[in-house]
Amino acid sequence: MTPPAAEGLLAPLETITDPLVLPGPPMGGPRTLRIRPPGSKSLTNRALLLAALADGVSTLTGALTDADDAQRMLAALAQLGVDCEQQDDTLRVTGVGGRFRAGQDETTLFLNNAGTATRFLTAAVVLADGPVVIDGNERMRQRPIGELVGLLRQLGVTIEELGEPGFVPVRVHPIGCAGGGTLDVSTTLSSQYVSALLQIAPWLERGIDIRYTDPATSPSYVRMTAGLLERLGAHVTIEGPDRLMRVRIGHAPLGAFSLDIEPDASGATYLWGAGALLDGLTIETPGLGTASLQGDAEFPLLLEQMGARVERSAHTTSVTGTGRLVGIEADLSDMPDAAMTLGAVAACAEGPTTIRGLRTLRVKETDRIEAMRIELAKVGAGIEVFAHKGALGEADEGVVITPGDLGTNPVTFDTYEDHRMAMSGALLALRRPNVLINDPGCVRKTYATFWADFARLCGLHT
Repeated sequence: MTPPAAEGLLAPLETITDPLVLPGPPMGGPRTLRIRPPGSKSLTNRALLLAALADGVSTLTGALTDADDAQRMLAALAQLGVDCEQQDDTLRVTGVGGRFRAGQDETTLFLNNAGTATRFLTAAVVLADGPVVIDGNERMRQRPIGELVGLLRQLGVTIEELGEPGFVPVRVHPIGCAGGGTLDVSTTLSSQYVSALLQIAPWLERGIDIRYTDPATSPSYVRMTAGLLERLGAHVTIEGPDRLMRVRIGHAPLGAFSLDIEPDASGATYLWGAGALLDGLTIETPGLGTASLQGDAEFPLLLEQMGARVERSAHTTSVTGTGRLVGIEADLSDMPDAAMTLGAVAACAEGPTTIRGLRTLRVKETDRIEAMRIELAKVGAGIEVFAHKGALGEADEGVVITPGDLGTNPVTFDTYEDHRMAMSGALLALRRPNVLINDPGCVRKTYATFWADFARLCGLHT
């Protein structure tokens, strides 16, 4: 029988009440939970786009099919002539051989607030057979895309900005396979601009050669894109084992492929954070280890510095709480999506935690630096935001989180339509009672089963 306290967490996501009342800290005692998060959003969207452009029928297993971002990407690809069959978390994608079919009438792709899909498709539709308009919701229209537009224009692409310059909506005109070339790239607001260009490179006659003139933004995501392309048969050259200096993807159109998508490492950070917060709890995540393509797979090493016990193999990671966590200094330039998880854990640690490398958080689903400052203050944490220079002299931002008395009074966390704010806020319910989450359904963006998995963390079902 399901305990009454779990009923809200285990309800279908679309029926979960707002605000969602979370159970308090679970009973102590050693236990081990083996939880596999949904497929990686980052890898799913990359693999989907590459399969759509490839020649033949590709199969993606373990894909993040029920998330809003993936659904937006699938719907947009269907508008561009891509046939996709979905069965549970398996996708069979019939690619277009490097030429999207936009049709004679102008095609408009509405991508809501799916930032990854918006950036990737803005570049990819240069391979269409007609002009395509890229648009999104009000928040997406506030998220900058001007640097990507500028890079595409350097490649000879004609792009019309239909609203405020530097933001969607934009109308992109095709360039066909004749494009490509070398681009000198400085530090950008998002690594997705470069990833978007690299993914179309195999179908461009001159490929794409990215030469960094300044430190690369979130280089782990660029390496992920290049690593996936190489795994699928692209011609890839990377310079800079430490500081990323140059990435070249040569002309070599991809054929159909089969790929097993890794679990989402960003989603796993909440599970690992829970393992660190609860004394005696071991969280094991199959499918994620030292062989992962995702930068966030390194997050457990930060928890280990804080006092958790961590064990890793090539394809598995385990995090165990030891009963004591201490503040650390961390640079999250390579894993900015893990900042809110670390912030929640830091609010429960002994002593301050300094987190650097956060400037990209200003242009995510919400301004995550400001949102984190507001929400963690509700449980007594002091948050100081500061500007700093990165390791290579680039302008950056960071925060110092000083824990306070977590308290027991009812606290309602606002989520700003941001899935990561909801999931990180939930972690605090593992250390204090009376936590409520507004708009709990926003987790569907990447982790639709999060609340059911959270019920397991709370010991409410197995």
